[in-house]
Amino acid sequence: MPVHYIYLVIAVIAETIGTSALQASQQFSRFWPSVTVIIAYSIAFYLLSLTLRTMPVGIMYAMWSGLGIVFIAIIGYVVFDQKLDLPAIVGLVMIVGGILVINLLSNTSTH
Repeated sequence: MPVHYIYLVIAVIAETIGTSALQASQQFSRFWPSVTVIIAYSIAFYLLSLTLRTMPVGIMYAMWSGLGIVFIAIIGYVVFDQKLDLPAIVGLVMIVGGILVINLLSNTSTH
């Protein structure tokens, strides 16, 4: 796996941790979840900057945000008991499909 994809995957994980901590911080009123938000997003943005060395910003951002949306929806369902209805699940599947199309069929995933 090329290193820019490793950076991107770790950035998605960091963003997912940061967004989960954002929910747990209760509008930055809890100290440790708030610190986790800052650290996780700092890691995510640093790794995204490294990813931009070899990937176009639009493609990188589509993959980062799309995967983040899917992972956060799953975490919201499992951890925070936030329900997903059928249209939400269909939309999430479409996001994953879009990411697969970009990576499997497009020549624009790197420059």
